[in-house]
Amino acid sequence: MSRRAASPPVVLTIAGSDNSCGAGIQADLKTFGAYGVYGLTAVTCVVSEVPGRVEKVQAVTPEVLRSQIRILFEAYPIVAVKTGMLYSRALLRVVSEELADRLGMFHLVVDPVMVASSGDPLLKKDAVRAYEEEMLPLADVITPNLDEAAVLLGCKISSHRAMVRASEELYGRYGAAVLLKGGHLRGRDAVDILCDRRGVREFSLPRLNGCETHGSGCTLSAALAAGLARGQSLAVAVAGAKKFLHQAIARQLVWKRGRVHTRALQHRADGRGR
Repeated sequence: MSRRAASPPVVLTIAGSDNSCGAGIQADLKTFGAYGVYGLTAVTCVVSEVPGRVEKVQAVTPEVLRSQIRILFEAYPIVAVKTGMLYSRALLRVVSEELADRLGMFHLVVDPVMVASSGDPLLKKDAVRAYEEEMLPLADVITPNLDEAAVLLGCKISSHRAMVRASEELYGRYGAAVLLKGGHLRGRDAVDILCDRRGVREFSLPRLNGCETHGSGCTLSAALAAGLARGQSLAVAVAGAKKFLHQAIARQLVWKRGRVHTRALQHRADGRGR
């Protein structure tokens, strides 16, 4: 008589839907599958986009988002949650209320998505304060890039030293571990800074130039959540997530249509950095 396989850890992503499947919940689900965890989704927005262009954004109603989150927590033993595009103050409030009622049940990774890689806004201006006051204080880990950290701190971050200071200030302000992504800085290596109660640590890999990075932030935070769901320590999960993203970028897929080359990260299961 065969034994039933053990059920994998369950991870929930609360984020937008990217119809090109390079970012948002689609990228998260690809990452979860590569890590061997079971992914759930609560959709905040439907986004009509391709790499380099966002055409339309349609948010769901707060009631629909609340229903998605509640029914999933009732039905599944969720051990990690990651948030991505939350878009508006009303949707942010729903997410923060629902997660605050369940704190301690799961790891919470907050990726404060504000702007697409194309430069198109993915967060309404009046929602920044809601992030600061309602969402970030709930997190176990926040994963801003340099532009998002600059919005939160009110100052530009243009050097490695400034990155270290910014990570320390964000950690002190919100009480959550901070993984500050340094991919936008120039240099031979791509350096991310982790600041938590153990201090500041660096995670560095050679920079991959000339590569499409649409969805890289979503992929990194999803991999981090999946690593935590699998019982990894924060430092091990960060190192694995960075390696996973590096390999996904290196193996990117390319399609040519006319004069346009469309690219996408490749989320392969053998890319896990465990």
